[in-house]
Amino acid sequence: MIPYVLHVSLLLAICLAFYKLLLQKETFYRLNRVVLACCLTLSFILPLVPVPAQWSFRAATKPAEVLEQLAVQHQPVTVSPQVNAAIAPAVAPPPVVQPARVSHTEPISPVPAETTQKQVPQAAPSAPILPIVLKWLFYLYWAGVAAFALNLLLQFIVLLFQAYSRPYIRDGKFRIVELTGDKAPCSFGNNIFINPEKYDWDTYSQILLHEKIHIEQRHSFDIIMAEVMLVLQWFNPFAWLYRKEMENNLEFLTDDSVLEHKEIERSSYQMSLLKVSAPHLSLGITTNYNQSLLKRRILMMNAKRSNIHTMWKYFFLVPLMGGLACALNSPAAYSKTSNAKEAKLETSKINPVVNAALNIHFNNDEIAGAWFATIKGDKIRIEFKSDDEDHNWSSSSEFNASDFSTLPKEQKGEFTLKRDAGTILFNGRFEGNDGYGHYKFTADKDFTAYLKSQGIDDIEDGDSFAFFVTNVTKDYVGMLQRNGYKNLSKENLISMAALKVDEPYIKMVKENGYNDLSPNDLVSGKALHVTGEYIQEIHNAGYKNISFNELISFKAQHIDAKYISSIKKAKLKDDNDDSDKGDDHMPSPNDISSYKAMNIDSSYVHSLAAVGYKNIPYRELTTLKALNITPAFIKSFKDIGYTNLTVENLSSLKSLGITPAYVQSFKLMGYKDLTVNNLTELKAVGVTPEYIKTVQALGLKDLSASHLANMKAVGVTPEYIKSLQGMGFKDLTLNNISNMKAVGVSSEYIKSLQAMGFKDLSLNSISNAKAVGVTPEYIKSLQEMGLKDLNLNGIQNMKAVGVTPDFIKEFDAIGYHDLSANNLNELKAMGITPDFVKEYTAIGYKDLSVNNLNELKAMNITPDYIKGFRDIGFKDISINQLTSAKAQGITPQYVTEMRGKGFNSDDLEKYIRLKNAFGE
Repeated sequence: MIPYVLHVSLLLAICLAFYKLLLQKETFYRLNRVVLACCLTLSFILPLVPVPAQWSFRAATKPAEVLEQLAVQHQPVTVSPQVNAAIAPAVAPPPVVQPARVSHTEPISPVPAETTQKQVPQAAPSAPILPIVLKWLFYLYWAGVAAFALNLLLQFIVLLFQAYSRPYIRDGKFRIVELTGDKAPCSFGNNIFINPEKYDWDTYSQILLHEKIHIEQRHSFDIIMAEVMLVLQWFNPFAWLYRKEMENNLEFLTDDSVLEHKEIERSSYQMSLLKVSAPHLSLGITTNYNQSLLKRRILMMNAKRSNIHTMWKYFFLVPLMGGLACALNSPAAYSKTSNAKEAKLETSKINPVVNAALNIHFNNDEIAGAWFATIKGDKIRIEFKSDDEDHNWSSSSEFNASDFSTLPKEQKGEFTLKRDAGTILFNGRFEGNDGYGHYKFTADKDFTAYLKSQGIDDIEDGDSFAFFVTNVTKDYVGMLQRNGYKNLSKENLISMAALKVDEPYIKMVKENGYNDLSPNDLVSGKALHVTGEYIQEIHNAGYKNISFNELISFKAQHIDAKYISSIKKAKLKDDNDDSDKGDDHMPSPNDISSYKAMNIDSSYVHSLAAVGYKNIPYRELTTLKALNITPAFIKSFKDIGYTNLTVENLSSLKSLGITPAYVQSFKLMGYKDLTVNNLTELKAVGVTPEYIKTVQALGLKDLSASHLANMKAVGVTPEYIKSLQGMGFKDLTLNNISNMKAVGVSSEYIKSLQAMGFKDLSLNSISNAKAVGVTPEYIKSLQEMGLKDLNLNGIQNMKAVGVTPDFIKEFDAIGYHDLSANNLNELKAMGITPDFVKEYTAIGYKDLSVNNLNELKAMNITPDYIKGFRDIGFKDISINQLTSAKAQGITPQYVTEMRGKGFNSDDLEKYIRLKNAFGE
């Protein structure tokens, strides 16, 4: 049994590979979010679910009573030769060998067995080291879990401390917590953490919008799920990669949602991403601006939207998880029985693996254990099994009864079975046709030396046991070398022997044109019973140049000449070819495989043609089948007037669950000529006839389908409209309502403004104030700084450019008292700071007016520029002279050049006139 923690690790790795190979580049970000969350959840739940024994690829657990029968005292026993008479000698087919985790039916050539009888005492087993190692690994794992859990808890504590110890602004349901220093903007729960002084207004507002979307879509839950996964899977590198992909997809989803806002320009938003620089990273449990994948985010924003035809990829997730459950989960145990015969384990059954070598491997501790046997006619099936329940494994092999000279019956004894690879010593007894006992395998050193001489190295006792079970002989190795397979690995050799890849089979595939097949190709072909007859059948069906891998895929999907003929007659088109190639047109092998995987046959194609969809290209056909679009579905829409639907239209309708009944419900409301785009917009955002009725009842009549979709998309509800009407806004328009809802205006927000003394507000002024982030707290902070007579538009302008109380205090501290709102806006808009002012004060320019400061900043007149003139003799230059000189492009270098040409003056004004007159 795979330990639970490792089972989860394996599932996470497979789910990650599935996502990165098939889904990572798709722009269905919301669907990808669901897939990642579901796969994460299933990875922890699925290993706990037992599967029915008939579906499992693993053997069910053997009842404990059978193993208890093995716990007997081993005594010297003389085996009576009378048992030999119980087994009639017969010439039988070669034994079928079924190694652990492999199922096949090809016979393996018999090797004469040597059977002996003797009295041997059983040696006392040595104390195993493995349990001690596992015990310490167990302690190490839980120590790691405790450490990572403590780290997660500390992150929660730090976030809560920051959220409730720092100043914040309440913006509806959002709490904007002000940070200091160079820290990354981030969000958690309903808290947004940001340093507002670091960014200009456009960047600041886009960051807030970005983080608000994180909060509205509850991305913190995904991050918490991923962090809990890391606590339990801290040792698993795939878990860390999985968490990164979850976070990346959330960023892609958020970027996509930001760009859906019409007021956000793509280029402006991308420039904001480039402006945000955050060397001090935020905590792992927050959603943040995530600069580490900036390039990928911009690429995904500019990427072409995924076509709905690629939705078929997502349908493979269900069979993938089902197959993993059957392959890895523990099957339901057999019921207990007092009869030892009924309690014996059945042979393990595993489906053959296509295009991959069989993984037949025995560990060194598997060369000794328990055996169970059943005599059936002239064959004996022996199951080799661990006698340690904590380390469960088993392997069954079938032998001819004639391979054994005598067997111990009714009393315990010993007998041996010898092959080229080594010898098995059996100890036990038979009761009737059933036997059990212990065994031990001893490798043949000469055979091991022979294999090493042929280039097969690193052979351990477990490998030799695998050679024995699969009956690898010197003759077999020589045969493979004669046929060109000289540099085989031990895995290749075991796999080929297990599936009886013999000389006739190798010659057969070469005669059919496949001369350079790898050992894995041969194993796959033999496992799937790719025969000469099957190859000729496919060649004669029109695929004479089909590759062996494609041939294996055909066989695995049961594609035969009959199926190919039916598809050929359907006259399907290539995606890039609109011409009719006639009866001789052959779909590619990949197309045929895809059709079969999707269960597309000629009857399905003809049924679509019967309703007007003829010669459908490959991708469109697979899309229709993947979405289960049937002729009945198409006809149902034709019956209500949609007669010329494209495949893309049908896909959109089906994927969103739009039915004729849904369309009819809108027709009853007066919406009779809805397009497919209208229907998909309405369905996507959840507009229903009931929604329309409630909106119309509130006085909003004659709403188009687009208007309804926009209202629903931004979250306008009847309750929201009622709340606005209750505030005295009776003549509401659709645009008013949608704009107010889009920026987050609520009745509580309006009341808070009215409580601050702002009466008779227009809807536009309220929306604009909310859009730039004006809050009652912000208004109070300005009033406390002496700005008491501001109207809402003035406050809105100050908030838009980023004027804060701290900004006002800083200028007050350097002597700029009682600045007007316009002065403050100009200073902030121009980027003028107290430090900027101090630079000029330091060189003698004191008591500069706001207009002077604006001119200096606008003209880019720097202290160094002024010092340059002072160095060449101009001491008391006025601000007006400086701005005139800068406007004319006069520099200290220019003055020096003119003096060198003979124009000497101590009056800067003359150089200004000279430059103006001659342009030199």
